[in-house]
Amino acid sequence: MGCTSSVYALGKKKKKMIPQVSVFFPSLRIPVHSDIHTTLRGLVPKDLAHTISSLRNQIVFVAEDTGGSAIAELTRALEQYLSLLLGLTKKEYGLQELVEFRWKELEDGRQEICVANSWFELFSVLHMMAVLTLMEANLKLIPQDSSLSERLVSADCMRDAVDLLLKAAGYLNFCIGNVLPRLPPDIKSKLPSDMHESILEAISQQALAQGTEIQLGLAVQSHNATLSVKRRLACEQLSFFAQAHCCLSEVNANGAALKKQLLFLKWKYLEAKVTMLSYYFFSEALKLLANAFKTYYYYHGLILDKGTEPSSHVSAVCCFLAAEELIAESRKACLTFCLADPITRAPPPWGAMKHLHKKIPETASKKSQMYGYLLEQEKDLRNLPDLPEFQLSLKPDEYELPEVDGAWDCGKWEITEQTLKEHLNDEPET
Repeated sequence: MGCTSSVYALGKKKKKMIPQVSVFFPSLRIPVHSDIHTTLRGLVPKDLAHTISSLRNQIVFVAEDTGGSAIAELTRALEQYLSLLLGLTKKEYGLQELVEFRWKELEDGRQEICVANSWFELFSVLHMMAVLTLMEANLKLIPQDSSLSERLVSADCMRDAVDLLLKAAGYLNFCIGNVLPRLPPDIKSKLPSDMHESILEAISQQALAQGTEIQLGLAVQSHNATLSVKRRLACEQLSFFAQAHCCLSEVNANGAALKKQLLFLKWKYLEAKVTMLSYYFFSEALKLLANAFKTYYYYHGLILDKGTEPSSHVSAVCCFLAAEELIAESRKACLTFCLADPITRAPPPWGAMKHLHKKIPETASKKSQMYGYLLEQEKDLRNLPDLPEFQLSLKPDEYELPEVDGAWDCGKWEITEQTLKEHLNDEPET
């Protein structure tokens, strides 16, 4: 995964620190210098070829010079380059497979790929824009003061992060539905593993899951959000993380980046399960305990614990123990994710998990000591109920490609023959 979003400043390289990850994003892939100007000589106007080449080289320079941290500048340049690049994808110009485009992974400079296909270049540009958008969403959720034990992020930053996550998912969905199908099988086979369709789908679903997670966090802070709204968001969050994990499980995650992403999804899935279970069981206890946000297993246990039948006490203890087990698993999963290469830091717990990490183990220990003997007597009552499913409401943004740059209006082209001297002057230095 990329670890450079908060490490570099424009124009200078600083010593790397262990980055904090709130939103997981893949490794950033950047273009490598390609001699587009020479390849297009005599086929398109000289100014057009120069503009395409210069803009692409500008993206290369900024990405390498800043480590990808100049997100706004890179995004603007990519959007401008995109409208020019679209001309190369048009069949009427006959340039689709003429130019060789080279890309590499920014962090280690390896896994360089070279493909003579303009649709591959378009795919790579959109993928880079999606990763930059995820990086920006991650920055929105990282507190300015990293020394704080609590995560203090404004509601506006959270809403901005949700918008960015939906935007990134829109880029990825467009790639899956409109760009990948245009690549021939031999080019698809050359693609890096993190650019395969199932991986793109996993990242898109993960973005929707984290967007829903933030929406739930905002709902928890709101006095106007109803219990049914919070329960629905908790269920949708779990569904999105489950789908993302399923997509990633379909591929052979050999690379460190894919293994890291799989560990992230496992951690977030466990946390989402705690949250969803909490809202399933939590009803009147929410009102009685001043809107405190705790696990449904925890609150369901409080409610059942007031009963006099053995079945009530057994169900209560089962709820507490199930919640405690999930909390312990999520802690281990978080630590495993952080220690996996490349090493990262997790943000301080917030929202539901901030309270659950402390309260559930205490309550589970107390109640199991009080009523644990009933577990052996009432073994048939240990089963936990099935959890509800809701139709997913959060959708990726509908992305549309920009219009082809007006410079591709071939009716206005004037392509002049080069003299031998001009041709020699344009030859690249060796």
